[in-house]
Amino acid sequence: MTSPVAAEPGTGVEGRYAGFVTRAAAFVVDVATIAVTIGIAGAVIEFLVSSISGKSFTFSQIPIFSILAVIAWSFVYAAWPLAMSGRTFGMLLFGLRAVRTDGTRLDGRHAVVRVLAFPLSFLVFGFGFLLILLRRDRRALHDLLARTSVVYAWAPPR
Repeated sequence: MTSPVAAEPGTGVEGRYAGFVTRAAAFVVDVATIAVTIGIAGAVIEFLVSSISGKSFTFSQIPIFSILAVIAWSFVYAAWPLAMSGRTFGMLLFGLRAVRTDGTRLDGRHAVVRVLAFPLSFLVFGFGFLLILLRRDRRALHDLLARTSVVYAWAPPR
């Protein structure tokens, strides 16, 4: 069993560090959600632009715009809910919450640093994620850089 972190009173955070499999499953849900939402938004925008201009328009005509749109939406998708509630949609489904290392809620600054540092965990064959398996506190590289932890977010039984 992993060590507990200090929990903020009244948050319902149980305080056990979340494991690799649960975090990976939440990430897969988040990636799928980003893909579906950007696909729907892209189809709507393509339809509106084509309807208004009278000419066929697809995002494949402007690939750099498509790439920037995916990056921007991914950032907003992750940073906003992390700053507001400490969890993305995938984390919510799997009962996870990102907290500061002392167990208190994430603020906007920690959420943004965590999201910006996240791609660094993919470098060198995903070594940043391997840290989740190697460290007792189950923190990945982006958690270390942002001074955050991911914990199970349900209250312990009484």
